[in-house]
Amino acid sequence: MFHDRIDAGRVLGRLVKSSVTDEPLIVLALPRGGVPVGFEVAESLDSATTAFDIFLVRKLGVPGHEELAFGAIATGGIRVLNHSVIEHEGLSPETIDHIERQEQTELERREHAYREGRPPLDLHDRAVVLVDDGLATGATMMAAVQAVRLQGPRRVIVAVPVASREARKEMRAFANEVFCARVPHPFHSVGCWYTDFDQVTDRQVRDLLRRFSPPNPVPSSTPHTALRTND
Repeated sequence: MFHDRIDAGRVLGRLVKSSVTDEPLIVLALPRGGVPVGFEVAESLDSATTAFDIFLVRKLGVPGHEELAFGAIATGGIRVLNHSVIEHEGLSPETIDHIERQEQTELERREHAYREGRPPLDLHDRAVVLVDDGLATGATMMAAVQAVRLQGPRRVIVAVPVASREARKEMRAFANEVFCARVPHPFHSVGCWYTDFDQVTDRQVRDLLRRFSPPNPVPSSTPHTALRTND
């Protein structure tokens, strides 16, 4: 077990550092739980070539079965839809629009609360490391990987302290590389593998973003809207 997300991030950071090349990396943490983990991963890497930021993604869940994602919206105006799920569940355009508006409101709230006016980083032709505090089903991380790919990175790496066997296996089909410090079985839940799994607050997210200030920040990108179908 990990003591807390800081402990987990340091363990994961050593794993990532021992495996990646010296190329510049952008570490993107999924709020809120992934931010303390991602901060420690970024701190473990070369500060002169590493950028740290958040990547906001909101899963679009099927009504009544919210754990089943039919799509996602993400930082930068990204929209990802899975038309296979939409057709199977018989979701109407009106239902899709209603759920998307709800999640867009929360995404914008978090953008305003966390970024404090800072635009997203430019991911084009960069190596991106997506970090969360764990993978149970992996649905949110899979949506994040797809959304990041629409921005043209050179490669996408997923790094988590703990994951279920099933989620790790499925993630390997989405990301170029997957780093996972622990793959316990049976898995139960992410929180089972932390002694301290208290909720991360908005204030903690803001504080960690302020603390990480690389000397050569990556230029910001212009927000854009993109659509991808995952059949």
